[in-house]
Amino acid sequence: MSILAAYSVPHPPLIIPAIGAGREQEIEATVRAYHEAMRAAAELRPDTVVIISPHATAYDDFFHISPGEAAEGNFSAFGHPEITIGIEYDVDFVRALSAAAGARDIPAGTLGERAAALDHGVMIPLFFLSEYLGDAPTKFVRIGISGLSAHTHAMLGQAIAAAAERLGRRTICIASGDLSHRLKEDGPYGIAPEGAEFDELCTAFMKTGDFLSLLQIPGSFAEAAGHCGLNGLWVLAGALDRAALTSRLHSYEGPFGVGYAVASFMVTGRDERRDYADQLVQTEDAAMAELRAREDAYVRLARTSIEHYVQTHTYAPLPEGLPLELLEQRAGAFVSIKKYGKLRGCIGTFVPAQQTLAEEILYNAVSAAAHDGRFEPIEERELNRLVYSVDVLSTPEPIASAEELDPKVYGVIVKSVHDNRRGLLLPDLAGIDTAEQQLAVAREKARIQPKEEVALARFTVVRHR
Repeated sequence: MSILAAYSVPHPPLIIPAIGAGREQEIEATVRAYHEAMRAAAELRPDTVVIISPHATAYDDFFHISPGEAAEGNFSAFGHPEITIGIEYDVDFVRALSAAAGARDIPAGTLGERAAALDHGVMIPLFFLSEYLGDAPTKFVRIGISGLSAHTHAMLGQAIAAAAERLGRRTICIASGDLSHRLKEDGPYGIAPEGAEFDELCTAFMKTGDFLSLLQIPGSFAEAAGHCGLNGLWVLAGALDRAALTSRLHSYEGPFGVGYAVASFMVTGRDERRDYADQLVQTEDAAMAELRAREDAYVRLARTSIEHYVQTHTYAPLPEGLPLELLEQRAGAFVSIKKYGKLRGCIGTFVPAQQTLAEEILYNAVSAAAHDGRFEPIEERELNRLVYSVDVLSTPEPIASAEELDPKVYGVIVKSVHDNRRGLLLPDLAGIDTAEQQLAVAREKARIQPKEEVALARFTVVRHR
């Protein structure tokens, strides 16, 4: 097996003595662990080191692989332009990886580079690794993360392993990334209840090499924890797919409010039971089947309308056997689509535009899937991972001020008194805890300035999931 080992490391700039100016001593355990892990990595005599960094060029729907023959960077962003690091890229590996990704229908390649200079997520691991590599002719591959699913990240890892195998490269992979950035009230990003829980889960899984559990950590939960390292771990899961491992958590600490973990995963052979990516698909399939079985008539109508339109590009007829309230009632309705916890489309009407609520849902569902200008139209290959909700709105009620709002109970409509600009926000949305926040977001959606005069209305919803 050409993947010899993988490592998960943090990248705090102050770990470099010139930058830390003594503060690096406050994370002495991380410094020791870094040296220990990178010394072991160098002793493997790797031909190629693949580094996944959240601070390299990144896209929501594409993995960027750095092109060219070489690159360098410095720490000028942290006050030390004199500290420079340069590397030579493994051009053949980049080419083989791009081909392997393409063969697996993974959106990855060398197009779209926004910054050729090395980022600190790459340079900090190299700062330690280069001390032990010496003059070894090791070459490098730099990859950015994406907003794609855990499974897609794992598939990229499988492509990395395939490229290493095809070229016969002795390869190690490094996932550069911190854990939660929200561990302390006085930390740079504040505190979140998810922070410590996220770090506890990740470090427990690192100890045992339980990459399946790492793949199953919801992206929304990780985002609430303020992480930057989970996506890299997902790539490692694929690179180490079916590998027998010796796993070790070298250190974990978070004195500055950011979680720093150093872990190593040494490949010792083959283990077909550790087919992380396949097991993830199986668990997701089972979860989606259970979700579909629990759908009510509202959600089922939205889903089947979208599936029919995506597959045929025609509107579906209303199915037989719908509840009477869908056929006799008229109401505004919003259809929301999520994929792996992220919004994939949402369109609706705050007053009815169709003859029945059923038609309202059918047409709005198709609009959310195909005509939401914030997203590309949904493709057929996505359908088995989409989650739907339907919000049925009450008749909007004019109100005099924000004092009559409760963002957990009421949605709000903000309309300019000068023209037809109008913004709507549904109730009970994550991150919207006050009426002021609710109004600010609704104004922003409508491009209504904070000081512009507006008319307000509120409404309630019945949410179907």
